[in-house]
Amino acid sequence: MELRTRILPKLLNSEVEEYLQHNDIIIVPVGTVEMHGGFPLDSETVISEAYALKMAEACDGLVLTGLPYFYAGATASGRGTVQVSIRQGIDYLSAIAHSLLRLGFKRQVYLSFHGPAHMTICPMVRDFFDETGVPILYLDLMMQTTKSGVDLFKSIDSFHAITVGAYKLMGRLEDVPLTTAFEHRKPQSCAPFNDLFGLAYQSAAIGYCFAEQTDHMSTTAIPDEATRDRLAAEGVEIINKMVANMDMPHIVAQMRKLESYNDAVAAAKPWMPSAGAKK
Repeated sequence: MELRTRILPKLLNSEVEEYLQHNDIIIVPVGTVEMHGGFPLDSETVISEAYALKMAEACDGLVLTGLPYFYAGATASGRGTVQVSIRQGIDYLSAIAHSLLRLGFKRQVYLSFHGPAHMTICPMVRDFFDETGVPILYLDLMMQTTKSGVDLFKSIDSFHAITVGAYKLMGRLEDVPLTTAFEHRKPQSCAPFNDLFGLAYQSAAIGYCFAEQTDHMSTTAIPDEATRDRLAAEGVEIINKMVANMDMPHIVAQMRKLESYNDAVAAAKPWMPSAGAKK
């Protein structure tokens, strides 16, 4: 079917109902509003939404936007950071996932470019399966940079380019300020504790907060519009190539096959929580 947009909140209810007659895929970008160097506070929300949009285009899915307030982590020291606890985020996402399932979206893909997001999304994904018998997916974009994007990142500026490119894809390029004040000049203030931080996955090892705004995503200088445009073009190219490498049609096909596999396992092992949950 022809869609005016793949962003669910922008569709009419009748358009969503028509879509659900032939497909059931929803991509859910999970973001943050947090201190982010010289970029806007919602950078990691916008990055996740841009990837989600390209992923939805690749697999005929819809995108549920508008989820920017979750656990930020070490950026809580910034007065622009909105900090929501991990437990609150799990409960909120769980409520959304259950609502989407009732509507008919069985193929749910949650994604984030935010390092600590796994602490919120992974528990929800596993509990949801036990509660419903339906497998939903978490796709960690940070992890994908070392897989689907391994040959695309030439320098730290490639990460900055993704940010600018994401704002361009979402029609918000002018929201990226022209500034040179937050470019990287020195190690993070918390660098002496990197040995502790490396003992667990991303930000999950130990509690801490950043002392300086440049500790989190010190950003490349963007002195003029020409530099911003160049970074945006590079970022859009990286996002497009990463999404192509991910092969979203294969991922959603595998999700369907996994559900059939799970059903067979549950039939043989009815004592599993997910076996009793699925109707």
